[in-house]
Amino acid sequence: MTYLQDALVHRVGEFIQLRRDIHQHPELAFEEHRTADLVASKLESWGYSVHRGLGGTGVVGTLKRGSGKRKLGIRADMDALPINENTGLAWASSTPGIMHACGHDGHTAILLAAAKAIAQNDSLDSSFNGTLNLIFQPAEEGGGGAVRMMEGGLFTHHPCDAVFALHNMPGVPVGHFVFREGAAMASSDYASIRIKGKGGHGAMPHRAADALLAAAAIVLALQTIVSRNVDPLHTAVVTVGALHAGQANNVIPELATMELSVRALDPQVRLLLEQRIKALVTAQAESYGVTAEIDWRKGYCVLVNAVKETDFARQVAIDLVGAARVTLQGQALTGSEDFAFMLEQIPGSYLLIGNGDGDSAGACMVHNPGYDFNDDNIATGADYWKALVKAFLIE
Repeated sequence: MTYLQDALVHRVGEFIQLRRDIHQHPELAFEEHRTADLVASKLESWGYSVHRGLGGTGVVGTLKRGSGKRKLGIRADMDALPINENTGLAWASSTPGIMHACGHDGHTAILLAAAKAIAQNDSLDSSFNGTLNLIFQPAEEGGGGAVRMMEGGLFTHHPCDAVFALHNMPGVPVGHFVFREGAAMASSDYASIRIKGKGGHGAMPHRAADALLAAAAIVLALQTIVSRNVDPLHTAVVTVGALHAGQANNVIPELATMELSVRALDPQVRLLLEQRIKALVTAQAESYGVTAEIDWRKGYCVLVNAVKETDFARQVAIDLVGAARVTLQGQALTGSEDFAFMLEQIPGSYLLIGNGDGDSAGACMVHNPGYDFNDDNIATGADYWKALVKAFLIE
């Protein structure tokens, strides 16, 4: 029997329903109380030792077998996004303004399906020998839940030799695995800029210091940082996502505010962007006779997959689904992911599984009100985690 046939025979209907239940009851960052309760109760019923409340609403299920000293961590995220769902699905969000638009409901269901099968030794030729830590993390969507869990003692209470996580990827064929060693996802930093000038009458601009004009010049100047300061072979993004100033056509505004998103795939480029943005904004403001205040907020760091662990995870996928369904070294992404902080402490790898491509429903991009996780990935993803556990914690 082929892997695909086996996956179809053992379709995890219980966990498809569980995924849809989580989808119907989404919870924002650090508010995942219902989801955490569900996860904890399932893990406890399967014999896992459960640590609740780590990092607020985080849950860790631990299973020890034999005398093996190796310790493995697998992480799934649980939080939803502040988006109004418009899928029209029977299991659509029942909470206005909140939906699982990134597939964290699916990631949680995949890991729970694997957890049950591993605990019951289903489809495993033999039991593993060591310690398995299943990490269900809150607040990935900008809340830094990974950091909160680590500050709460995640790897002190649950030490790991390696950690792994996966994310679904629309635009990639369903069940296809994508790996990348090295820098795989970008850092994300944020800046709020406040330009202060001197307001005045639109007919007498010489008696004012135009904050709006200065802000417009700064927006244009910021685009030169990537084109003229960053090595063309490196990746950097500087986006001005918001600019607010003025209310009337004949009033020169005294104040203008801007919001920036800044991303890089290299820590040195990340530092360069911060230095150049601060210097350029300050100098441009001065040249227009206004002042600039910059509130710089560091976000997620660059996600770097370890070579050894990525090669291991890659081989597990090849053995499971065949080389034709595995991309060995995919492209880096300019999105960000707080699993990056775990990878700064523990070697590991973050991999992708295709959610669907072409005209399929699974091709709808994440963070979109029409998105839904592809339930066909629950069996594939769970089988992958089972295979990885067996290979890493081999007897």
